[in-house]
Amino acid sequence: MKILLFTLEYPPFKGGIANYYGNLVRHCPKDNEIFVLHNNENKLLSNKIYPKWIPAFFTLYKSIKKNKINHVIVGHILPLGTVTFLLSKIFNFKYSIVLHGMDLEYALKRKQKKYLAKLILKHAQTIISTNSYVEKKMLNFLGSKFDHKSFVVNPGVSSRNVESFGSVPSKTASKQDGRGTWNAGEFSNFRKKHDLEGKFILFTVGRLVRRKGQDRVIEAVQNLREIIPNLYYYIAGAGEDEMYLKNLAKNNSHVKFLGAIDDAEKDLWLKNCDIFIMPSRDINGDVEGFGIVYLEAALAGKPVIAGRSGGVSDAVVDYETGILVEPDNVDSIEDAIQELYRNFDLRQELGDNAMKRAISSFSWKGQAGKFFEICGN
Repeated sequence: MKILLFTLEYPPFKGGIANYYGNLVRHCPKDNEIFVLHNNENKLLSNKIYPKWIPAFFTLYKSIKKNKINHVIVGHILPLGTVTFLLSKIFNFKYSIVLHGMDLEYALKRKQKKYLAKLILKHAQTIISTNSYVEKKMLNFLGSKFDHKSFVVNPGVSSRNVESFGSVPSKTASKQDGRGTWNAGEFSNFRKKHDLEGKFILFTVGRLVRRKGQDRVIEAVQNLREIIPNLYYYIAGAGEDEMYLKNLAKNNSHVKFLGAIDDAEKDLWLKNCDIFIMPSRDINGDVEGFGIVYLEAALAGKPVIAGRSGGVSDAVVDYETGILVEPDNVDSIEDAIQELYRNFDLRQELGDNAMKRAISSFSWKGQAGKFFEICGN
């Protein structure tokens, strides 16, 4: 089958959507021939003409003719879905729509966009959501009679993550630190550098925006200082709410901001923390679609505290690989921290389960195989 991925975001463009499509193409089964039409050079959209997707129409038209495409994967329902739907009436090809979250939210904001979105979705051969939350929202909009062509394919974890953390949970983890075994020298040097000995470490990495829930964790850590005196919270990342978060934590020396960090440093923090925590919440429809970082923490064998919102429950199974909390309820977050602090065996069990699940269920090879099998049916 000759497949064309039609997307606005694709590597080296950064972000979860670009990462999703880059990995799908990289792991596409060899019995398919795949082409990519992206907007990295601003060839699909123009602000000088109306509608702005006119260049995308002619570019897609040429690519379908030249490469004899018989299936188009639409990476963004609007405006690329409009282009694909119109051309599917000229050429006899099938198309699949991929939904991530905010793309669907955007499409449902205005009457005209809702009409277009419904038309595009109804005529798609398949609709693939990257998490079950988006699928539920789409079916509520489109109607349950279309559930036969609706599927969920979550993101996967990269081979870099698996190689960095190993392939099986460590059976030699020490009861003193519970962190398993990695390069001893690197591990020791990192702990000395950041003065981590004797500390119970919470860690978050992500954009510094309120949706990620760092503010609620800061409040929880402040409230727990007398109960857990060795509790420390390390926050990595940058974003528009950095000053808001720093002001919230300005009188708490147990909250540390690390700034933006690279993948190697992120891996070291995941290895050294006791709990990965990111209680993401829904703010005006802006939700966590999935949270690949939860799987990265899982590969490090860490239990997770996550917010019960958006598509997070696809990545974190409550009391199997982590604990889901009510993200706007600081008491709920405090209770989860205390439970895991007091119960080493539970931390170890959740972390081991999380690692096994991430490796067995979220390899990119497996996810891509599932994705293209759905498109081919």
